[in-house]
Amino acid sequence: MPIETLFATRLYRKVLPRAAALNAELAKTCLSISREDRAGQRWSKAHGYRGYTSYASLNDLPLRAPVFADLQKHLDANVKAFARALDFENCKLALDSLWINVMERGCVHTGHIHPHSAISGTYYVAIPKGGSAIKFEDPRLAMMMAAPAKKPDAARDNRPFVTVEPRPGTVLLWESFLRHEVPQNGARGQRISVSFNYAPV
Repeated sequence: MPIETLFATRLYRKVLPRAAALNAELAKTCLSISREDRAGQRWSKAHGYRGYTSYASLNDLPLRAPVFADLQKHLDANVKAFARALDFENCKLALDSLWINVMERGCVHTGHIHPHSAISGTYYVAIPKGGSAIKFEDPRLAMMMAAPAKKPDAARDNRPFVTVEPRPGTVLLWESFLRHEVPQNGARGQRISVSFNYAPV
């Protein structure tokens, strides 16, 4: 067919090698910090977050615990590879922020973007059976105006929303303008992840 694809939105997905040992240490450390971080607990409660996030309370996790420094080394390499695939020119990216997410049953993370950064992502530490996936939104959605609804079986790259169900050990990367959300977590266990932003330096 005489059709070409323009302005592709890319999603990077990779399972880290030997992730089981890393995840065991990350899970233990994330839960330990979540029990001690009173400021993060207060922020989570004030913002209706059913669980815990260090998003607004801690900004030094790689210095605070060696396992986060180990994780950062993996993230640095994968972000560098993704930036090459995106054809970024003369652009050095550095970790700008990194935070813990512990989602309890019923927790929701509503749709949002990550301003002031170039590449964002999440590393998945623990996902219990029935734990929430992550849902991405077509960045053109607000401009589609009179566009007809898509077929239920539309091709993945034609859908207005795409859900990704990563398994523990997976790193997902996307450009920071891409709106995303985590629907309500229906699992009884804790869904543990580490999210982050990379910005030009």
